[in-house]
Amino acid sequence: MKTPNQLMQTLGNLPAVETAPLKIDTGTADVVNSLFKELQAIFPAWRQAWPTDEALMTAKRTWVKAFMAEGIKQIEQIRFGLQNCRRLGSDFAPSVGKFIQMCQPTPEALGIPSHEAAYAESVANAHPSMAGGREWSHQAVYHAANQCGFHALNTMKAEVSRKLFDRNYDITIRMMLAGERLRNIPLALPERVDGRVTAAIGNKALADLRKNRRGHAHG
Repeated sequence: MKTPNQLMQTLGNLPAVETAPLKIDTGTADVVNSLFKELQAIFPAWRQAWPTDEALMTAKRTWVKAFMAEGIKQIEQIRFGLQNCRRLGSDFAPSVGKFIQMCQPTPEALGIPSHEAAYAESVANAHPSMAGGREWSHQAVYHAANQCGFHALNTMKAEVSRKLFDRNYDITIRMMLAGERLRNIPLALPERVDGRVTAAIGNKALADLRKNRRGHAHG
């Protein structure tokens, strides 16, 4: 029989779980049971949170619902949360909300800019003066900014646009963990597109066309 830790390492994605009423299949039940055995091993005072078997069963169902609501679907996310639990140095088990926060790797852990740096870069690139000359440090930053909308980032109040960006950056990080495709950074446009030059070229072409027509008329 596999240990809880072995089970957590070998299972794939969490199976789909139906709601209303909540039905947990065998695969999901195994994952949740293994998760709670790990939590009980990490936190010696876990009975403070789940004093009875009934409380423990209720907590398991509550955690499954919370995982579904917050998009915690990957075993890798749960393993990351458990790693952070081991670093806490606490005797007391976390709430489901706290555990979900710990399931979310920091951008730095993934080798991408922090929320603050990514937001600053996105706001700078959202300015109309940057059209055609935007440079992005990472595809994840571009994806999150694109999901927000450049106009929104350029016109919203800072506190509003920051919340919007942080939410989309968190979603982007979850997409990265799930191996989902992010928006590609567009290929660089010419450094400068001068409307006057374009108009001059067009006028010259028209002049040449008229000249040729006159030549044919006289021929």
